[in-house]
Amino acid sequence: MTTDTPMIFAIPSKGRLKEQVEAWLAECGFRVEMTGGARGYSAELSGLPGVSVRLLSAGDIAAGLDSGDLHLGVTGEDLLRERGDDMDSRVMLLRALGFGRADLVVTAPKSWLDVDTMADIDEVGHLHLAKTGRRLRVATKYVTQTRAFFARHGVADYRIVESSGATEGAPAAGAAELVVDITTTGATLAANGLKVLSDGVILKSQAQLTASLVTPWTEGQLDSLARLLSVVEAKGRARTLATLVWPAEQDAAGQAAVAPFVEAGGSRRANGALLATGDLFAAAAALAQAGVEPVTVSRPDYVFESRSAVLEALKGRLNGRYLTSMSKITEPNGA
Repeated sequence: MTTDTPMIFAIPSKGRLKEQVEAWLAECGFRVEMTGGARGYSAELSGLPGVSVRLLSAGDIAAGLDSGDLHLGVTGEDLLRERGDDMDSRVMLLRALGFGRADLVVTAPKSWLDVDTMADIDEVGHLHLAKTGRRLRVATKYVTQTRAFFARHGVADYRIVESSGATEGAPAAGAAELVVDITTTGATLAANGLKVLSDGVILKSQAQLTASLVTPWTEGQLDSLARLLSVVEAKGRARTLATLVWPAEQDAAGQAAVAPFVEAGGSRRANGALLATGDLFAAAAALAQAGVEPVTVSRPDYVFESRSAVLEALKGRLNGRYLTSMSKITEPNGA
């Protein structure tokens, strides 16, 4: 079922993340089709009606999900968590996508040979304050997560220097002593004479398919999300499974050979079995020992299931309150 009011789905408008999101959607069978021309900021997903795609910056997607201006979006977890410690009350992470990976880390100058942990930073902070009368300066764009992380480690003698440019250059420029920033390889930090503390990883971030808990959802919009999740989950599930097939006349022996793997989470097929790829070689060996041959292996493109635990969890987080129309809210008791 669709609705006259489409589900608003935001994806990144530029850069490597945009390319990765579009490739991921295409792999799932949904092509992004621009509706405002090649330079426009609106699109549709082929094969998925009832969805309006908006192309926004990753930061604007995080803000739109947090405020309820968007139903669904793909953006970095680092940007979502920067919206506040209570982020989980306003958005729900539906699926980690495996790309857009980056670590949010605490770094110190390499020349600080005796500083390797947050406890060392606490000690240095005390000494720096006693010696200079000033607190350690921490340059970062990630103020919320920095404060929370430093608090968890009991570090108090510091102050934030908000950065809008090349944060990693702040110590060399004399603007800060420490840096909290995002890194993928660590090469840029190292080139600027910085090292990551051994316990200084604040967040291992990646792109997340995320739903807003703030915006009103209609039944039609949830139906559109259900269709999207069904395909996305089926594609992801298929990557972890393989089908073994053997001759029909040897089916009894084949099923007996793979029975332990089926009991561990696989499923029987006619003259075969659908098993976890991690069990593939062990199952093949069991079939060979039972004299079952030849055995062929195929990889499914999709493995669909009727139930989406993620969608059910989202509906639970919405507490049963979603619009059946634009004028009526469904309560948990049906009132």
